[in-house]
Amino acid sequence: MWFVERASNKTYTKHANQVVGPPAAGAFRERPPKPTTFRKFYERGEFPMALEHDAKGNRIAWKVEIEKLDYHHYLPLFFDGLCETVHPYEFFARQGVHDMLEHGSTKIQPVIPQLIIPIKNALNTRNRQVICTTLKGLQHLVMSGDMVGEALVPYYRQILPILNIFKNMNINSGDGIDYSQQKRQNIGDLIQETLEVFERYGGEDAFINIKYMVPTYESCMIC
Repeated sequence: MWFVERASNKTYTKHANQVVGPPAAGAFRERPPKPTTFRKFYERGEFPMALEHDAKGNRIAWKVEIEKLDYHHYLPLFFDGLCETVHPYEFFARQGVHDMLEHGSTKIQPVIPQLIIPIKNALNTRNRQVICTTLKGLQHLVMSGDMVGEALVPYYRQILPILNIFKNMNINSGDGIDYSQQKRQNIGDLIQETLEVFERYGGEDAFINIKYMVPTYESCMIC
């Protein structure tokens, strides 16, 4: 016997003791990214860089020494560009982030508060490519200098909700080869890897804050 019951503005279809809940709320659905400030600056030619080709592929040819760049100005712009999925914007943003993190040293930690909104915006696109690119950037970020990982801990509540949603999204390829794992494009694996990096570099308060936002996470520091 089938019947429909309405409660609290939600409709449930029942058959005997079976209850079918409401449809999915679209937590995994992609959100179209808004035009980035990074793209606007790039199109105006305001970045001191150009695209260079060599035997290993594309790379950024910087017109100034990276160490002399204004990190408060440029690093948030490159993180803002992580939302991009179209060449050359995607390439310049992604590579620019890693180049600046590699050479930033003590300049990075003071810029952390300015990076949170761009990071959150990138993750909130729910775009698989963007999420993977951002996770790799986050891993590099927390390992880029002293105290950077600890400085990020107060912002876990803004960053980790999306990671909690996608944490268990792994591709089950059976006996086949999961090529996404070879390219580090498996979101579930990358999220687990990123949370472990957060715990290792985030200091004594990292684990409890990760656990609060991602309840299924288990410490990687327990022997």
